[in-house]
Amino acid sequence: MGKVYVFDHPLIQHKLTYIRDKNTGTKEFRELVDEVGTLMAFEITRDMPLEEIEIDTPIQKAKTKVLSGKKLAIVPILRAGLGMVEGVLKLIPAAKVGHVGLYRDPQTLKPVEYYVKLPADVEEREFIVVDPMLATGGSAVEAINALKKRGAKNIKFMCLVAAPVGVEAMQEAHPDVDIYIAALDEKLNDHGYIVPGLGDAGDRLFGTK
Repeated sequence: MGKVYVFDHPLIQHKLTYIRDKNTGTKEFRELVDEVGTLMAFEITRDMPLEEIEIDTPIQKAKTKVLSGKKLAIVPILRAGLGMVEGVLKLIPAAKVGHVGLYRDPQTLKPVEYYVKLPADVEEREFIVVDPMLATGGSAVEAINALKKRGAKNIKFMCLVAAPVGVEAMQEAHPDVDIYIAALDEKLNDHGYIVPGLGDAGDRLFGTK
């Protein structure tokens, strides 16, 4: 079963408060989501493997460490996931960026992929799928299905706020995927919004209604 990590770092919790606040405007909301993306990237990369190399400091030769192992790719779920990409890239500028676009079928209400573009070396990369919300879990589950269909083996999921039902859906569908969240909220309301949540992340990021 995939593990669930809830980040309780004071800076993440502080910024998340203002992300939730309905009085936070588009510009500030976008900046805060970007900043939390960076802070979460710091935590999500904690266990990345290192290897030792030798360099010349201004004083002498030294053995020191650099990242090794799998190459990273960040995959936002369109469109709200785009708000978290730059924040992660600030810490991991060499990461490639893929995209997964989903729409909801009006008859079945299930997510359907309409656009998937990933780096060519899918099997060699560790993927971090990003989306601000994990509500029912439908979009996240389908996005990870899309990656796995194309050969992805090593996937993590990162979001700002999640509802328990979405976490359960993800764990059931993808028990090999760890979930990283800034807050685990109470529930979904009758309209499928996370409570207390932060509203519609896409609308708040891009100023649409």
